[in-house]
Amino acid sequence: MSTPAIEVSGLRKAFGDKVVLDGIDLDVPAGTIFSLLGPNGAGKTTTVNVLTTLARADGGTVRVAGHDLATEAKAVRAAIGVTGQFAAVDELLTGQENLQLMVDLGRVPAKDGRRVVADLLERFDLTESARKPASAYSGGMRRKLDLAMTLVGTPRIIFLDEPTTGLDPRSRRTMWSIIRELVADGVTIFLTTQYLEEADQLADRIAVLDQGRLVAEGTPDELKRRLPGTHVRLRFTTAAELDAAARVVPGATRDDEALALRVPGDGGTKSLRALLDRLDEYAISAEGFSVHTPDLDDVFLALTGHGTEVPAK
Repeated sequence: MSTPAIEVSGLRKAFGDKVVLDGIDLDVPAGTIFSLLGPNGAGKTTTVNVLTTLARADGGTVRVAGHDLATEAKAVRAAIGVTGQFAAVDELLTGQENLQLMVDLGRVPAKDGRRVVADLLERFDLTESARKPASAYSGGMRRKLDLAMTLVGTPRIIFLDEPTTGLDPRSRRTMWSIIRELVADGVTIFLTTQYLEEADQLADRIAVLDQGRLVAEGTPDELKRRLPGTHVRLRFTTAAELDAAARVVPGATRDDEALALRVPGDGGTKSLRALLDRLDEYAISAEGFSVHTPDLDDVFLALTGHGTEVPAK
């Protein structure tokens, strides 16, 4: 087993008498996308600030890239990249100059600087606008430049704190593609987002943070299956087949117009196999089936009692 990219145990952080993180445990495997969800004020950005050495924890232990955060902060900083909620580019400089600035700050050897800058401009489709001031860039271009600057020095763990906030749908999907490419290259992504579709599309695992506590963790599908409402929809070609299936499947709800039967379940393979075996036992054939589960919006609402935009109290 490889060393986890991020290990967190009992993480606590307070500002005055307000507890922001109340005993957080996280384990992020290397080469995966881990998404931390939560409403505004839940503690997402504070978590990122602690894990990236920008804030000091009040309690607990944290290891990032195998290094202890409390005693090896310099080594942690050398192994990570951070893209915050707002693009941290110098708008008076061109895109190329912003990247060169990161090179000059020592993230890569000077002899490799020109090649690194050119490669990143090409990778993020910024070559044509490289000599334009960042102030002339669109929001999506600024976010791409910001992420490109983060990649100077090839960090193996990247923290993305709400990286697509304010972007239009097309720019957001472009960022998704870039993030997937990074993970394909072996990079670990720690992603915070308010966009539940984004987490659903990208994350290998998701943790839900609410009022400083983790209230759930799992894959997107695991979280969805925790809610009632998951069901299998069976479709039939004749009313006679629908009648027969309705008689032998307890608790099912029929849709006569669509010749379909809705069967409550957990959506897992074991229960699905048992359902199909029962139909076979009575020589009933379904034209097809599909598994329907609650989406992450349903999960989030059930776990936190409110949507992503509501500040934690």
